[in-house]
Amino acid sequence: MTDAAPLLDIREMSVNYGGIQALQAVNLQVFPGETVTLLGANGAGKTSTLRAISRLLTPRSGSIHYDGKDITRAKPDQAVRMGIAHSPEGRRMLSRLTVYDNLMLGAYTRSDRAAIRTDIDQQFATFPRLAERRKQFAGTLSGGEQQMLAIARALMSRPRLLLLDEPSLGLAPILVREIFNIIDKLHAAGVTILLVEQNARLALQHADRGYVLEAGSVTLTARAADLLDDDRVRAAYLG
Repeated sequence: MTDAAPLLDIREMSVNYGGIQALQAVNLQVFPGETVTLLGANGAGKTSTLRAISRLLTPRSGSIHYDGKDITRAKPDQAVRMGIAHSPEGRRMLSRLTVYDNLMLGAYTRSDRAAIRTDIDQQFATFPRLAERRKQFAGTLSGGEQQMLAIARALMSRPRLLLLDEPSLGLAPILVREIFNIIDKLHAAGVTILLVEQNARLALQHADRGYVLEAGSVTLTARAADLLDDDRVRAAYLG
């Protein structure tokens, strides 16, 4: 944590799915340049938190502040324009569009064509496999390649805050290492990251801080290194 103001500041946020309460009075902060991870069992509310931040869900109560502005009622495209990008669980590729076209869609809020071309070249440099497959339909890519495309597509909006939901899900160990090497490089480049990841140990090894969600509520928050040594976290999530 730094002395700077938080880039993301969630205050007493509650979210319902129909009659089911997914989140209850959640308080969470992410500071500029941090990687913060959300830990919790399936159904704890991790994905709901990310969806609320990217404005795909509207809180029942509480507020979401981003860069000092209240965005609780903002629309999803407004969140993207403000600098929030979401790489969702399941990748959500447009399978009948090419890799290149998926990347272009990631820049749909931008009009700086020359800079967009430069950023596509940058994504191809970061993800060489995507460069090799730029004309392929996204639906023909392997799971690891689709995950790379999901992250690259999110980066095309030039986000200040990157939301990553289960980036290693279903991937072979060698691809998981590759994805997390990329996450580390983004962190080193100053991108602020909020990470949901099934592999709690891996997430904490690559994060600065963490929050534990249980049944929609934050029950613990600490530095990632301290959570790795916490007996409660070790028993519940680290095996």
